[in-house]
Amino acid sequence: MTTTVAPHFQFKDNLLHAEGIPLTQLAQDYGTPLYVYSRQALRDAWDAYQQAPAGRSVLICYGMKANSSLAVLQEFHRLGSGFDIVSGGELARVLAAGGDAGKIVFSGVGKQGWEIRDALEAGVKCFNVESEAELERIATIATQMKTTAPVSLRVNPDVDAQTHPYISTGLKENKFGIDINDAMAVYERATQLPSLRIVGVDCHIGSQITEIDPYLDALDKLILLIKALEKQGITLQHLDLGGGIGIRYTNETPLAPALLLERIFAALDKNGLDHLELVLEPGRSLTGNAGILLTTVEYLKHNEFKNFAIVDAAMNDLIRPTLYDAWHDVEPVTRRADLPAQRYDVVGPICESGDWLARDRDLALQPGDLVAIMSAGAYAFTMSSQYNTRPRAAEVMVDGTVSHLIRRRETIQELFQNEQTIP
Repeated sequence: MTTTVAPHFQFKDNLLHAEGIPLTQLAQDYGTPLYVYSRQALRDAWDAYQQAPAGRSVLICYGMKANSSLAVLQEFHRLGSGFDIVSGGELARVLAAGGDAGKIVFSGVGKQGWEIRDALEAGVKCFNVESEAELERIATIATQMKTTAPVSLRVNPDVDAQTHPYISTGLKENKFGIDINDAMAVYERATQLPSLRIVGVDCHIGSQITEIDPYLDALDKLILLIKALEKQGITLQHLDLGGGIGIRYTNETPLAPALLLERIFAALDKNGLDHLELVLEPGRSLTGNAGILLTTVEYLKHNEFKNFAIVDAAMNDLIRPTLYDAWHDVEPVTRRADLPAQRYDVVGPICESGDWLARDRDLALQPGDLVAIMSAGAYAFTMSSQYNTRPRAAEVMVDGTVSHLIRRRETIQELFQNEQTIP
């Protein structure tokens, strides 16, 4: 018997397991709040992207902002992944996990000088350039370092991804990318800068996308741009269509990567662009359903209007619900047949009314019970904080019947060890 959204987390004898380990055992071994990941779920999600037509070149660059734990990065590196990074810190993480710098694409609108230098020294595959000012800065630094910087312009195609406005990135009013109508002029400027080498074109329109049409709309516009560039003698090596494929949080029907690949290659073949390497930057779709947040019910509180299940996890551990009004399925770890369900808001101990993880859920609970917040493998720990001086949670990777502590829980003393008092 599986959960609603995450098949690698199953109920066995009314007890929720991560692969072959009961979550009660993990809570006993590591405490709560606790992030739990399934290694097999990561592998299965990766395999879904390995369905490209035979002989076609696809580089999967994991969008690591979704989950940047070293063990997760190491697993994807072993599977053959490249990486999509957005900071110098993420570059350092990839290298620490053994990743290949030559398979790194560096995105982000605000690359600082030191980040550009570190990326050039490491030998990244390319910079996804998001403004003409950034192009000039990269060229200047590459000249100073007596090297050549590989660049790909991230163009903004003004395509509505039909997703939450905070995670939509392909509209003209978004901060990302270069307006596709201005791209030709910026490419031409790049040809005038000898320290730059043009290698591709990039586009990313948003996240949690469940329909294929936004991708195809963006692709149509990119193909027109690529053909116009070819007429000007500017040839590209790769087309980067970004990431953004959604996952199932409740009742969504996610887009199959194989279908997207099939349609992309059909469009490239039709337009004589079959020589281009395809780059994709999936993040959430590789890790989102591979993780859960395990938490303990501290109190049950009832008043005239609401019932509250107060747990030891909070918005500092998982901010998506209050930030995006995001839905995460909630599963009691032990299914109780002898206890009637009541409608609860699942809330944390932080001193904010926005500190909630789920609202209006029918749950059969007692104080001390464990609850699993599902689909918490992406944009969960990476967005966590130490608000209210709360140590960040531990992280565990489950591999069959074995568990590995991949990040120990912070101590309270560590939260202020870099601070100093003054006279």
